[in-house]
This record gives sequence, structure tokens and C-alpha cells, in this order.
Amino acid sequence: MTTRRNFFRSLATGAAAIAVAPAGTAAAMTVAPPVNREAFKPLRISMLSYSFHGLVGAGMMDIFHFLETCKYRYGLDAADLWNGMITSTDDGFIDRVHTALEDRQLVVPNIAVDGTTIMQVEGEDPAANRAMQDRYMQIARRWGVGFVRFDAGPRMLNGRKDIDGWTEREFDFIVTRYRELAQFAGDNGFKVGAEVHWGPERCWVHMEKLIKAVAHPGFAICMHFGGWYGSREEVLAAEKAAAPYVAHTHIPWNVCEDPALHERLAVLRNAGYTGYYSVEHHSGKNEYNMVEAQLGKVRAVLTGWNRGEDGNIHA
Repeated sequence: MTTRRNFFRSLATGAAAIAVAPAGTAAAMTVAPPVNREAFKPLRISMLSYSFHGLVGAGMMDIFHFLETCKYRYGLDAADLWNGMITSTDDGFIDRVHTALEDRQLVVPNIAVDGTTIMQVEGEDPAANRAMQDRYMQIARRWGVGFVRFDAGPRMLNGRKDIDGWTEREFDFIVTRYRELAQFAGDNGFKVGAEVHWGPERCWVHMEKLIKAVAHPGFAICMHFGGWYGSREEVLAAEKAAAPYVAHTHIPWNVCEDPALHERLAVLRNAGYTGYYSVEHHSGKNEYNMVEAQLGKVRAVLTGWNRGEDGNIHA
């Protein structure tokens, strides 16, 4: 067993050996090759700004503070945005955020747009909903966003269950609208789509049907790990099946704590995924430290991959 005393004793012995080595005997010293900077692989890690919704609700964080946090607290090169922090869609505000992104050299891999589903329930304003979707697509083009998420909807009411899926009328409307949005996204260098979030989107049988029906290169999905409907075995199978269609990710606390984290993330890598591995925290408490813990686990997996290891941080 290596104790602290033995460890420091070995350090002292090594230091003494160096001290008595004859000067100029280069052969006695092993010289490591220089650092190959071209071999560095970037760690494509980000975090969804919803992770700080507790601080937002307390009036202790806004989008500009979040960008500072990404860049200078966590050393990230990306800011994954939740529209709850985008407090205005006016040109002036959008331009200020654009400047803040440029100043910090941050990219935006994703905007998660809540409250603007593709299909709404009766009584909601479809024209206003459509206008807001179009506005976020314009914002995405302005900021150079990689992916925009709109949930398919609608809310499952009156005893409807996620597994029941969409009605034929709902499905046709959702597919048509996603195609329109995907055309704009594709024409402007990004993607748009659904998330494994709520409603029928959580069920792979329905999400797969949606992906195949939209059938557009500008359409993709956000993989919210652990969000699929079913048993653990069914969830893991869905993560693997969905991997080729993923443009962005959200990784919650319980998945970061999973001893199989490296295997779950590897389904994306093995499918050729080149996007960001983005964490999302939900508790609304102690958010700075909890987010740091999640980022650390994902960072450790990706660092292991870069070293040619399997990324298992629980071994």
C-alpha cells in the first residue's frame, strides 16, 4: 500500500538521483517528445442555460451573466440557450446578445424553445405561435445556431397518454410544419426538430415515425438522455436506435451518475455524432456546483476517449 509517507519518500529519492547525475549527460535522462498541438481534440461540452433556472427565478442571473459563466467559470466555448433567458426577441436585445457572444467567442449549439409547440391544443393562438417560431428561426440564423428545438406537441389532455401517439390530423400538421422549418434551417446552415422531452416524442415508435415522415436533411432531434418511454432496456435501445438522427444532446443528473455513462454517450460517437455533449440540471438548487459536477463527469468521459480509453470513469 502506498501511504503519503512512502509517496513523499519516493519523491525525495527521485530528486536525489537527479541531483547527483553528472552535468551534461543527456543520455542519462529520458526526453519526452514535444507536445503535438495539432493532435489536440476539442471537448465539445456545453450546458443548457435552463440549468440555472433557479437563479433566473431569483433574479440572480440573466443571459449575459450566463455567457460569462460559460466562458470564465467553466472554460467552455459554447452556450446552449433556453428561451427562458431570451427575455426579448426585439432586434436591439438580439444584437446585444450577438455582440456578447462574439466578445466571448462563444458558439450557440442549440436554442431550446419552450412554449411554442408545433401543434397546439384548441383555444391557443396558432398565428402567434407560428410567428414566434419564425422569429426564433431568424434569431438562429443571426447567431449562427446549430440546432433549434420546438416540441411537436400538443399537450396530452383528457386522459390521452404519450404512448397513444398523435391523431392523423395532428401528425399531418406536425410533419408539414416541420418540413417548412427544416427547409429554412437547411437553407441557412442549421437544423431544427423535436426533443425527447414530453408527449409522443418520448416514445421511439412515434419519434421514428416522425423522423421518417419529415424526411428532410434540415430536420433532426435532440436526445434528452433518459427521456424515452419504457423500461431501462427499452430506453437504452431507443438511445441507440435514435443516435443517427441526433443533432444535439441534453444529459441530466441521473444519467451523469450512471456507471454506464461512457457507454450511453458512446452510442452517439459510434454513430458519427459531431455535436456537443450538453448537460442539463433540473433541481433549481446549488446550481453552480451541481452543474460543475455534471460537466466534470462528461468532460472525464470525453477526455478518456481522446486518450484512446473507453471513458469509463467508474472503473
